[in-house]
Amino acid sequence: MEIWTIEVLDGRFSADVWFASHREYLIEAAVTHGAKDWRWVRRDWGLVLEVEFDDVDDWLRFRATPAVKAALDAVPDPVNGLFIYLGPGGSSGQRSRRRPKPRPAAGAAEIPVPPEPPLRAAPETHLRPPANALRTASA
Repeated sequence: MEIWTIEVLDGRFSADVWFASHREYLIEAAVTHGAKDWRWVRRDWGLVLEVEFDDVDDWLRFRATPAVKAALDAVPDPVNGLFIYLGPGGSSGQRSRRRPKPRPAAGAAEIPVPPEPPLRAAPETHLRPPANALRTASA
């Protein structure tokens, strides 16, 4: 399974207007050319259409239909407002949609460990002879 993404940005007019005009034709073309799943995502900058096909040949047949060509030619900003790429929307680079991570269970927080007491140097009395030891030996 491969997910292909079409991002349409707002331009001379809203991407919502483009969506209202072309959504039925795009989905019809996708289904008749082997789409297994599709999803529209609204963003504050435009729209994202994610279409899932079994292989790249199905995608290419979908892309070559007159309905898809007409829809892509009619985007609100034809110069800078159309992105088509392999992978899910958001440019995640993954071949499948991101799944939500499991929530941590209760008690999953780390238990605080008290810091170890600082090391203190002990006087080195056992290494030096007493100061009066030399005097007593020579006396």
